[in-house]
Amino acid sequence: MFLLNGNPLPLDIPFVHDGVQYPANWLRLTTWEEKAAIGITEVGDPVSVDDRFYYVSMQGDPVAKDLTMLKENFKKQVDQTTYMMLQPTDWYVIRKQETGTEIPTKIATHRNTIRTTNENNKIAIDGATTIDELKVVVDQIPSSWPILDLVVT
Repeated sequence: MFLLNGNPLPLDIPFVHDGVQYPANWLRLTTWEEKAAIGITEVGDPVSVDDRFYYVSMQGDPVAKDLTMLKENFKKQVDQTTYMMLQPTDWYVIRKQETGTEIPTKIATHRNTIRTTNENNKIAIDGATTIDELKVVVDQIPSSWPILDLVVT
């Protein structure tokens, strides 16, 4: 990132410095010596942080969020996913209650697997003792959910 007088200088945007208008492509077409001659410096791009786990301070430094709060929020997300995954097959449960028609084994097994996955994911979340451990657990959760195969054979 280029800075001029301590302010970011975006690429492909015209700018004015000391009464001189510079065209949008000036930063791309000039040498480093030409940039330095008018006071342009270059700094590394700011480090991006995973905003699920970190805030960025006013100084631009990453600050970890509260681990306990994060765990509770991620467990709520796991519960919400469980709810959404069970919902399409809830009608089987209602039908069983209303008419006594058995829930197909494949559906019952799938529903149990969803609930088991829910519990396993929450146990893994609770077991994380650092932000880095929690990040690994949370990043693995999407691939942990079962997929219902309803292909008729």
